[in-house]
Amino acid sequence: MTDEVLATIAPSRARRGMAVALLLALGVVLVYLGFTAPEAGPGLRLFFIVAGAGALALAERVWRLTGVSLILTEAGLRDSEGRLLVRTEDIEKVERSAFAFKPSNGFAVRLARRAEWAWVPGLWWRYGRRLGVGGLVSKNEAKMMADIMALRLRMPEIQDQLK
Repeated sequence: MTDEVLATIAPSRARRGMAVALLLALGVVLVYLGFTAPEAGPGLRLFFIVAGAGALALAERVWRLTGVSLILTEAGLRDSEGRLLVRTEDIEKVERSAFAFKPSNGFAVRLARRAEWAWVPGLWWRYGRRLGVGGLVSKNEAKMMADIMALRLRMPEIQDQLK
């Protein structure tokens, strides 16, 4: 297997900026409500402050972690920092239908075996035997990558039919 790049997807700066701006706005509004809502009880005010702080922390995490691209090679899917998301031999099925449990603008991959839980908000998640890719990425780029993955899964079947 070579390390030839088959497809690459990455969130644009505009999509990343919009996602972070919305999370920041939500965080600021919730913290503001926590300190200024006179009719709210102390429990609700504390909830607003904690939820607002969580939204602000998530905004920072989204900006920091979505600066990478996802690269599909013959060996598997990895990010531009070298983290392996899934090996090609561990891919069982690629799902991108409207009713599949997948991120928006993306696709889901059913894995042959359980994998370690991991999450990059707005870019990908992996839980059990599922990997979801999408969110802040372009729908067309994600569709192209999913199609290449699905076609590569069917290659032995297609080659047998050609014989």
